[in-house]
Amino acid sequence: MKAYPTSSKGAIIAGRILFVLAVLFLLVDALMKVAQAEVSVKGSTDLGWPAEQVQTIGLLLTIFTILYMIPRTAILGAVLITAYLGGAVAVMLRAGQFNPFPIVFGIVVWGALYLLDARVRSVIPLRKAE
Repeated sequence: MKAYPTSSKGAIIAGRILFVLAVLFLLVDALMKVAQAEVSVKGSTDLGWPAEQVQTIGLLLTIFTILYMIPRTAILGAVLITAYLGGAVAVMLRAGQFNPFPIVFGIVVWGALYLLDARVRSVIPLRKAE
């Protein structure tokens, strides 16, 4: 199997910045749902989600984010976050309130891992044209 080189210093810095931004955003969103902050509950109910389920959604997102933060389980966490974001897109489309943010954010989540983890680069081998 072909060995994939480690990331350059610039790629590692960019990956860490994207990773930290993603984790901070996810944790704020999750903890606001867990705490049942008015803005989170209102945003969810405006999309047709039952208010009593907002806290459970926040707990799930907290777990997914923790998995993403641990190097050994980061890929599993990214997969689960991707599923969460896919659900967000589906709910928004159903409510007629499409917003591309979850899609872009999913790219950020995976982009950070791509820059930081050779295992991800081995599965998604982006290369310059030869």
